[in-house]
Amino acid sequence: MLKKIDHIGIAVKSLDEAVKFYENALGLKCEKIEEVPTQKVKTAFFDVGGVHLEILEPTSDDSPIAKFLQRNGEGVHHIAYYSDDITGQLAKAKEAGCKLINEEPVPGAGGKKVAFLHPKSTHGVLTEFCSKE
Repeated sequence: MLKKIDHIGIAVKSLDEAVKFYENALGLKCEKIEEVPTQKVKTAFFDVGGVHLEILEPTSDDSPIAKFLQRNGEGVHHIAYYSDDITGQLAKAKEAGCKLINEEPVPGAGGKKVAFLHPKSTHGVLTEFCSKE
């Protein structure tokens, strides 16, 4: 079952510039910066009332974030929902006709397991399920 919105992913060209914006213009505090080799990104996290902003910078030209930036420019990339049963959520989504990007959860930022649903089957929104390892 989905428990809450875990985070909103935002693609940026420069993590350093984005962190300065969120800290200086919005008054938020960066909780951590982390590289996620499996996703080919470097991330920064900000807590806003229990929902995190995950700022994403590509670490490779062939990363999904780099491709997103080339097509769309900077902006909202995905919405992630926390689940206590990510495998069950994937099965339920697949049964409902959703196209899965990940058939099985993969390692993500913050020590979480993650899996994505293709935006062509989710009304244009890249959707992520995440759970604690």
